[in-house]
Amino acid sequence: MATETPVCNFGWPAPDFSLTGTDGQTHTLTDIAGPNGTLVMFICNHCPFVLAVLDRIIRDARDLQDLGVGVVAICSNDATSHPADSFENMQKMAVEKGFPFPYLHDADQTVARAFDAACTPDFFGFNADLKLQYRGRLDASRNTTGPADLRRDLYEAMKLVAETGQGPSDQIPSMGCSIKWKPET
Repeated sequence: MATETPVCNFGWPAPDFSLTGTDGQTHTLTDIAGPNGTLVMFICNHCPFVLAVLDRIIRDARDLQDLGVGVVAICSNDATSHPADSFENMQKMAVEKGFPFPYLHDADQTVARAFDAACTPDFFGFNADLKLQYRGRLDASRNTTGPADLRRDLYEAMKLVAETGQGPSDQIPSMGCSIKWKPET
């Protein structure tokens, strides 16, 4: 079932985290933060919404890194119910796709809960002070890849954040598969 992200809560401070990446290293928010902003993305391996735009996510991540924006992707899905999202499969995808950013495993889902992540993909764009400025979509694609000439909403918003510290006032929510939460015990 498709889920949309909530409206951007401008100025909300980025929660800190410390997670293991597919590279075997531990990464923190401080490690990831760029001098002109930080993009935290919740993605996964199986979601058709992520898979439809994964090459565009990689392209935009590279372009944003060139603007001094730190970029990280986090998978928080329950790998028991969704084995495609296991750490081993995350490692395979990161290598196969040549991710230019760390891909982190949120096995206990505490980071997704701290961010109030809603779906995959879910994009959190922070300014240099780690205050939220963007919570919108990548582009107008949904669970299939849209035309190549779609406006790059995420890139344009984060470029603005990198240049001015402020995100656009008009943002269109991201849509994707809901986070696959572990059963409550």
